[in-house]
Amino acid sequence: MSSPALVGLGNPLLDIQVRNGEAVLEKYNLKANDAILVDEKQASIYDHIEKEYETAYYVLPEGSTAFIGCVGKDEFASKLEEANKREGLKSAYMFAEDAPTGACAVIITGHHRSLVTRLGAAESFKPSHFEKPEIKALLDGAKYFYMEGYFLTHGLESAKLVAKRTAESSQMFAMNLSAPFIPQFFKSQVDEIMPYVDILIGNETEAEHYAAAAGWDTKDLGVISNKLAHLPKANNTRPRLVIITQGPENTFVSSPSMVAQPELSSHPHPHKSYAVTSLASDSIVDTNGAGDAFAAGFMGGLVRGLGVDECIELGHRCGGMCVQQVGPQLKWPKEDVLKGLI
Repeated sequence: MSSPALVGLGNPLLDIQVRNGEAVLEKYNLKANDAILVDEKQASIYDHIEKEYETAYYVLPEGSTAFIGCVGKDEFASKLEEANKREGLKSAYMFAEDAPTGACAVIITGHHRSLVTRLGAAESFKPSHFEKPEIKALLDGAKYFYMEGYFLTHGLESAKLVAKRTAESSQMFAMNLSAPFIPQFFKSQVDEIMPYVDILIGNETEAEHYAAAAGWDTKDLGVISNKLAHLPKANNTRPRLVIITQGPENTFVSSPSMVAQPELSSHPHPHKSYAVTSLASDSIVDTNGAGDAFAAGFMGGLVRGLGVDECIELGHRCGGMCVQQVGPQLKWPKEDVLKGLI
């Protein structure tokens, strides 16, 4: 089997989800639509949910993707590996001896989701893992790398090792801002990796938090996406592509190489705007994972050789399908999300 074309780098976390979780929000003093790292006040939330509540393969052929990160030697790690195998994703994990596998408590209330993350073993990832022959083969064989912004909270050195190699080759490096607190509290890490980022994905709140941290004094997503696209880049032969989603509202895309739509040509910061197919409110059952589904669809389209317009549409289709399912998943049996795109 050929080497996976798309390799992910991040924190392997097992989602533990509860619906109608208003009581959980109140008990742990959480906001309805937020993403935080766990502290001592929420330390018991994972056991509480497990005891009290029931708790890119879609686009690409099996074996096309792999995921690198660190897990513990425990039941949660086994569940992650089983899920990966079922979905055709190659697990390329480092195993920590003295830390539990990371977990994310997902509390769903209406159309909102609140995430409480325990990184656990994910923080134990070491660059030495890249030196293993089977991991080196993955790095050498990949065409695209995708990294979640969460990884920057502890793995900047490892991230830069992967990102730098792409700037010197034909490989491409994509990053997701992941959560508002990443650009808000880890902006220096984001800025260190940004010169190597070929594709940047984030939502409107994450983009606004970066703009605020950078002192740009604007919430205009066209301005923000354009400024992000023009930040210094190590390999200027590949202009950066910036994608900012905003749920059911239009997605903004900017790149120094992009010609703006005629109706936006007079905008001082050229960008393109892509409409999202609207869904009936009662068809939206769970927004957890919608942004990740968009990113998976977009990256899957790139690997398949689709253009940016088609990749955005594929991302929209995957995100729209995800919010109509319980949990971060897509429909099964599979639907042809590529219909009309290839």
